[in-house]
Amino acid sequence: MTIPIYQRVSAYYHRAAIIILLSGFLMRLFIAIWLNPGFDEAYYYLYTLHPNWSYFDHPPLVAVTTSIGIWLTGQVSHFTIRIGTVLLYTGSLIFLYLATLRLYTLQVAINALAIASAIPVFQLAFGILTTPDTPLLFFWAVSLWLAAQEFFTDRVYRPSYRLTLICLTVGLACLGKYHGFILGLGLAGFCLFSPNFRRALISKWFLIGIPIFLLTISPVLYWNFTHNWASFLFQSGRAVPDGSYHFDRAILVILVEMLYLFPTFGFPLLWSVIRATAQQLRNFNWWQGDNISGFYLEWDLEKRALLLWLSVPLILGFTLISGYQQILPGWKMPGYWSATILLAERISINRRYLDPRTLYRWFFGSIGIIILLLSIALAHIEAGTFQTPSKSAILGLLPIKGDNSTQLFDIQQLRQGLSNNPKFSQALKTTDFVFTNRYYLGGQIGMAIEPIFHKPITCFDEDLRGFAFWSKPNQWLGKNAIYLGTKTFEVDLDADKRYPSYFQKMTKLGEVPILRGGEVVETFSVYQAQKLLKPYPRPYGN
Repeated sequence: MTIPIYQRVSAYYHRAAIIILLSGFLMRLFIAIWLNPGFDEAYYYLYTLHPNWSYFDHPPLVAVTTSIGIWLTGQVSHFTIRIGTVLLYTGSLIFLYLATLRLYTLQVAINALAIASAIPVFQLAFGILTTPDTPLLFFWAVSLWLAAQEFFTDRVYRPSYRLTLICLTVGLACLGKYHGFILGLGLAGFCLFSPNFRRALISKWFLIGIPIFLLTISPVLYWNFTHNWASFLFQSGRAVPDGSYHFDRAILVILVEMLYLFPTFGFPLLWSVIRATAQQLRNFNWWQGDNISGFYLEWDLEKRALLLWLSVPLILGFTLISGYQQILPGWKMPGYWSATILLAERISINRRYLDPRTLYRWFFGSIGIIILLLSIALAHIEAGTFQTPSKSAILGLLPIKGDNSTQLFDIQQLRQGLSNNPKFSQALKTTDFVFTNRYYLGGQIGMAIEPIFHKPITCFDEDLRGFAFWSKPNQWLGKNAIYLGTKTFEVDLDADKRYPSYFQKMTKLGEVPILRGGEVVETFSVYQAQKLLKPYPRPYGN
C-alpha cells in the first residue's frame, strides 16, 4: 500500500526533530561534563545548602534545578549541578517545537527547533550552565505552547481552561526568574490589544487563574514580606536611572548580544523582530482590529502579535535600560528565544525565492564555525592551549594574569588540596565555620569542601548577596574560622588588615595551587582565624 506523500513528509520532519533534539542533548551533555564551574552556577549550588521559600538574588527554582543531579547521584561536581539544566532545556525545545507546530507548519517548526538548538548562548546559558534562566525558559516555553493552543485552535475564539493553566505556568516562570512577570504582562498585552482575544481577560477561566497565579508566586511574596521586600528592591533597583543617558552603551550592548547569539543568527533574529513589528504597526489598528480584509492575513498578524508581545517588551525594555544602567546581555535572551519562531517563518517564506543551497550553506556553515570556536574555547579553558606560560599551549597568546577563563577552575584540585594536606584537613575538621571575602568565590569553595567537611560557609564583605540571609551577624561570635580566598583578592588580609582586627589571632596555614597546563593559574590561601571578637558589619540582611 502506498503511503500518502503528506504522511511521508510528516514522518520525515518528526524524525528530523528527534535527531536535532538528540544531537543537541548529547552535545550539551558533553560540554556539561567537560566544562569547569563558573562563579555564578557554583554560587547557586549554595542555594541547595540553604533551602528556603526564596532568595535575595533570585526566586527559588534555580535551587531545585541545581539539586536534581545531586539528588540523583549523591555527588557534588560541576556535572551533577548541571544535570537538571541539560534535561530541562530539552523540554524547553520540545515545547518550542510543539508551539510552532500549532502556529505554523512542520517546516517552520523544524526551522525554529534547529535555530534554537544552534545558537551558542541558548545552549550555554539555558541548556548547560545552571542558572535561573533554565526554569524560567522552560515555563516560558510551556506558556507559549498553551497560548498557541488557547488562541489558535478554533477560528472563533472561546476562552477555555487553558487560561487557568497559563496563569499557573506564568507563576512558575516567575519562580524561575523575575523575567516571568514580563512574560505575564506580554500575554496580557497581547489579549488587551487583540480584539479577537480581549474577552479572555474577563472570562471565568482567567478570573480563576488569578488566585492560582498568586498562590504559585506566594513563596516569593512570603520571603520578601518577611525580609522587608529585599529581593524586589534589589532587582528593581537595577532599572533605576544612574546618571545621564548614553546611547553608545545601548548600541554596544546590542553588538555584544549579536556576538552572544552569533552574528549569522543574531542579526537575522533582530531583523525579523524589527520587520514583524513594522508590519504589525503598518497593517494593524491595535484597538479596532485589522485594516486589511481577509481572515488568513488577520490570522497571521495575530500569530506574529503573540510572538512579538513575548519578545519586544524584553528586548526593547532592557535595551533602553542599558543606556543608563549596566545590564548583562543574557537578560534579553528569552525575548530573542521567542523570536526564533519569527526567523523560522521568514526562512520558510524565503525558501520560495532563494536557492535552497544558500540557506543550507548559511545554517550549516554557521554550525560548523560555532562548533570549531566552541572546541577551541573548551580546549583552552581545560588545558590552557593559548595560555602563556603553559606546557599544553599551542600558541602562547594570553598571559595567565589577564586570562579571565582561569575563573572556571577544577574544584577537584581545591578539594584534594585541602583534604590531602593534614594541616588543612585537621583545621577544617575542628573549625566552626569557613569564610571568604567575595560572595562569588563562596560557591566554588562550598562545592569543594561541603562533601567532605560539612562546615557552614559565610562571606565577610560589603556585597554579601545571599550570605546576608543565611546567617545572623552574632552567630559566629567567639567562634573559630578558616579563611579561604584567592590571592587575587588578598588585599583584605595583607593591605588594610581588615580581617585580623575582627579576630583574636589569624595565622596563615599555607596555600593550595590550582594548575592548568602544568602552570599555577590561581592560588588559594588558607588562614586559621581564632575567636571572632565582634560581628562583621553588614549593609543589609538579617
